[in-house]
Amino acid sequence: MLLFCILFPSSKTKKSMKRFIPLIALLFLQSIQLFAQEKEAPIPDPVVFTSSHEGSFHGKNIAYKAVSGETHLKNESGEPVAALWSTAYIKDESDPSKRPVLFVFNGGPGSASVWLHMGVFGPKVVQVDSDAKQDDGAAPFTVKNNEFCLLDIADLVFVDPIGTGYSRVIGKGKEEDFWGLTEDARSIAQFMRTWISQNQRWQSPKYIIGESFGTTRAAAVTAALEGGGQAMAVNGLVLISQALDYQGSTSVHDNIASYFTYLPTMAATAWYHVRAGQGKSLAAFVEEARQFAYNEYLPALYKGNQLPQTEKEKIAERLAYFLGLEKSYILLSDNRILTGRFKKELLRAEGKTIGTLDGRYLGTEGDQTADRPTLGDPSNYGIDAAYTAALNDYLSRELKIKSDRPYLTSNGKIGGKWNWRPVPQGAYWEPSYVNVARGLGESMRRNKDLKVMVANGYYDLITPFLDAEYTFARHDIPMERVQMQYYEGGHMMYNHRPDFEKLVKDIREFLGK
Repeated sequence: MLLFCILFPSSKTKKSMKRFIPLIALLFLQSIQLFAQEKEAPIPDPVVFTSSHEGSFHGKNIAYKAVSGETHLKNESGEPVAALWSTAYIKDESDPSKRPVLFVFNGGPGSASVWLHMGVFGPKVVQVDSDAKQDDGAAPFTVKNNEFCLLDIADLVFVDPIGTGYSRVIGKGKEEDFWGLTEDARSIAQFMRTWISQNQRWQSPKYIIGESFGTTRAAAVTAALEGGGQAMAVNGLVLISQALDYQGSTSVHDNIASYFTYLPTMAATAWYHVRAGQGKSLAAFVEEARQFAYNEYLPALYKGNQLPQTEKEKIAERLAYFLGLEKSYILLSDNRILTGRFKKELLRAEGKTIGTLDGRYLGTEGDQTADRPTLGDPSNYGIDAAYTAALNDYLSRELKIKSDRPYLTSNGKIGGKWNWRPVPQGAYWEPSYVNVARGLGESMRRNKDLKVMVANGYYDLITPFLDAEYTFARHDIPMERVQMQYYEGGHMMYNHRPDFEKLVKDIREFLGK
């Protein structure tokens, strides 16, 4: 109405407006000035904290510097659109130009690199119960010097993708520019190229270590680095608890692959809790379950209701043998056991619920009638407080980082906004399971030196080890350059101290080859 009066004033309005013209003009000028200020507000330079340290790693005294801070990611116009936070540990030496560099990140999507940073690869690590018997409780927590840190043979760069840790969008950047399968890969690839250029490390062997979704990211980043007019070849990938093809790690009804891939892991978990396979070694029982899954269970799953009742009974008996569940329960489940139900059912009589990330962990819940866990994952809430406190204390006390923003070890907002489409917006695409496995095979065939190590935890009830075998067996991946390693832990096998040491040893040998 006010605009109408200004554009088409009556004689009475004209007289009234004369008093307000100076005020209107002043407000108009102020709004222009504010708009100009917002538009031209400079983006601060990247914040970086550098400190010098010494440590003993694998029996060698190493002097190194820690560089923790922001790297600006830019759009096609050269404008900063994100500030990605990383923490690098670089050995002091006269010519590091050919020294290996390990880029390390976790998964989620929505997780910072805290778990691999403070769990196994950083100069200091937090201690949690190796035997998964106790919750981490509350502070104070034990943080120790990590004598197994790989700094004696390689530099390490821990990467926090946009929206995690201290990383954030800036300037004209938008969350949707980074929160997606291909968007995320492009941003990490840009960061790696920028870091390599700034540190003059183009001749350094380059490795990526990813965990969980971080393995999805690792394969996607490897492919992204091949293009963009600035090809960068990666020497190797370490995939911890791989998730390259999500069909085999998605336990839902009607997904036949998941009933098959999860069975040996559930069998291993039943063995650990003394419900199945007694009198046999873990490796022997797992192999027995693997052979049953391939040779008997999978054909029966595909036959479905075409299978005679007598055959269904036989399969149920075999499942009861491997899973430690009652045959009657298995038959009620139509020989199809979802992992969520297995975690609740195996120790229901004891009032215990099994962990997802690590089936060794147990939780006690109030609701004993539910068909799946209700309190959360005991293998997650059993360690998260320790990791979070240790990382925040370490960043502020050891690395002298000062920030008025919280370090987000995980960001729950990211998952709901994540774009899983492998094709550009507007291009035709039908929803399907995420799968970067074939792309990894293609990258390996374009790069003769690209090798892969896959670390599998026997008690990992989110990315089962048989899924890794199943995935790598059928996506045209050159298996002569793939190493499969197995550990008696879960998704984060390094929380089990013997696996911690074995994982580092296996990686050292992998890098040496």
